Amino acid sequence: MIDSPAKITTLIVDDQHDIRLLARLLIEAANEGLSVIGEASSGFEAIEQVELFEPLVVVLDEMMPEMTGIEAASLLRQSRPDQITILFTAYLDERVRVRAREAGVTACLSKDRIDELPEFIRQVVADAA
Repeated sequence: MIDSPAKITTLIVDDQHDIRLLARLLIEAANEGLSVIGEASSGFEAIEQVELFEPLVVVLDEMMPEMTGIEAASLLRQSRPDQITILFTAYLDERVRVRAREAGVTACLSKDRIDELPEFIRQVVADAA
């Protein structure tokens, strides 16, 4: 259970630097208890950084080379069953949502709604509490 909003730490995972930067800026501008504790450019990096930083939330791009966001979420779920993961993708359709749900992804958000990311993170954390 979350004790205070200041505990919402986030890891941003996307192979595109510009998307990671924009997500970071939006989260940091929203402030209100959100913080970015790390960034990763691949699913493999994400898994390493989750072990290192133990973020409350991992925001995962789906389409990345070598390992997709859904594959990374599935691996994370094996070692950290309570890990909150948000699939953040430009290719969000029902097929992707079903695959994400089967992999244990907590929630999905389309990249065209990136401006909603900070509030979406807060809502997903509140729902998971």
